Amino acid sequence: MREEVFKLKGNQSGLQLVFDPKISFETLRNEIQKRLESGSQFFKRGTVIQLPPDMLSKENEESLRKLFHQYGVLFRVEVLEERPKRHTSTKKAKPEVPVNPPEPAAQAEKAAAQPVAEEQKMLVINRTVRSGQVIQTQGGVLICGNVNPGAEIVAGGSIDIRGTCRGIVHAGAYGDRSSFIIADCLMPVQIRIADLIAQAPDAIEKPSYAEKASVKNNQIVIEPIER
Repeated sequence: MREEVFKLKGNQSGLQLVFDPKISFETLRNEIQKRLESGSQFFKRGTVIQLPPDMLSKENEESLRKLFHQYGVLFRVEVLEERPKRHTSTKKAKPEVPVNPPEPAAQAEKAAAQPVAEEQKMLVINRTVRSGQVIQTQGGVLICGNVNPGAEIVAGGSIDIRGTCRGIVHAGAYGDRSSFIIADCLMPVQIRIADLIAQAPDAIEKPSYAEKASVKNNQIVIEPIER
């Protein structure tokens, strides 16, 4: 039996692509394409494939992203170690108190010098997201426009669409079930919040009010809201 060219290692938010850096990119891409064409269970639509930075050139990264996108799979290049781990224990750790705590003024100065965390940033898009386009962000996203069929929105936080949503939307992509999705007209092909997925029915009537999708009792529910 010949050795596998690549492997997929599961983690909290998807699958990590693992391969020997010494193999040629052409060999790697061909093997991935064969697996995609075979309809492997690893490559269900909406699956997230991750790759640590500096494993491939930018050109080859883009080539893989386009290949995966053809099969509805998201491909990301990111520092996997930086993602915070989620703990299931309900016990709260006792905070450590420094022997000589800094003065309040010094604390404020230090906090001001710290860059804003990526997860806290809100990405604002002042346009319609068209078919084939993929928007990915570590934090939340506000879209002042429509999300057309064939478009995909993937956010680590919540998603707010000031328009009609007909594409694929994934909030809380890194496991945050408290994230939600709001749209003036919510008619997506697929909704995902953290690890939960909801498919749109074959026939869906256009709502005349804004709606919010959130997680309740371990399932995605959609409720009307007032803007």
